[in-house]
Amino acid sequence: MDDELNGTIITLGGYVEVNKYRYVYFFIIFIIYVLILSCNLTIVYLIWKHRNLHEPMYAFIAALLLNCVLYSTSVYPKLLVDFLSEKQVISYSTCLFQFCIYYGIGSSEFLLLSAMAYDRYVSICKPLQYPTIMTKTTVSIFLFVAWLLPACHTVVPVILSAETKLCSSNLKAIFCNNAIYRLQCVTSRTITIFGVVALLDVTILPVLFIIFTYTKIFIITYRSCKEVRKKAAETCLPHLMVLISVSILSVYDISIARVESNLPKTVRLIMMLQIVLYHPLFNPLIYGLKMKEISKHLKRLFLPANKV
Repeated sequence: MDDELNGTIITLGGYVEVNKYRYVYFFIIFIIYVLILSCNLTIVYLIWKHRNLHEPMYAFIAALLLNCVLYSTSVYPKLLVDFLSEKQVISYSTCLFQFCIYYGIGSSEFLLLSAMAYDRYVSICKPLQYPTIMTKTTVSIFLFVAWLLPACHTVVPVILSAETKLCSSNLKAIFCNNAIYRLQCVTSRTITIFGVVALLDVTILPVLFIIFTYTKIFIITYRSCKEVRKKAAETCLPHLMVLISVSILSVYDISIARVESNLPKTVRLIMMLQIVLYHPLFNPLIYGLKMKEISKHLKRLFLPANKV
């Protein structure tokens, strides 16, 4: 039985009346996915095209929005296929791959936001040193670490899980998240320890660094002139809003894995859809509306007659 389960097919049991509402589900998710791709990639295109946006802050924003695209692509295409399929199933190896991409990309957002916080700190608190500190090399290193470290932290549990015996093939979810650990006969102590270390490295420490950095920024700007305070508010507020969003998302995801067995199936479905719905649309909305330079280029793109 164990060999058969490890060999392969996992049933995604989180769907509700998919046979009855398959086309409704498909249409809604398809529209959302198109919106996510178009909104995020439009801003990335604007950052790439316009020279005045070729600055470290906008490079990090572009990386964050590309993350949203990859994060959504790890989930949405499979959802669309499942809605049109008679059976909602996935191989265990593919499930682990989706798990790896989903958490690897999701975790990197905290490190990218940490890099943004440092960038804003140097720009506002040490403006004269900014060109020598935030060089292309520095930005490249930050981006490399932001993607590599979470990937390493995610790959190890996936490799260990691939060798773990399964006692169930029914995943109470619509995609592969932390709930896959409930399929295992015995929870690996190594995976648990590694999970705690990963949580510390790519979530807790970056959040503490961001809080510390923005506290320093607010203290310095509070003592400065009105123009400096305005600049800090315009550039820091969007980052803080995104940080709050991704933090709530992470707590929400962990909570679902803990309480899902005690919730009605419909409630679990709604909760899981919320995880992959709000954040990928929230990021481009915030940066498109709140970042002045990006907002200007968006208006020129969609309203050519507007000379703002």
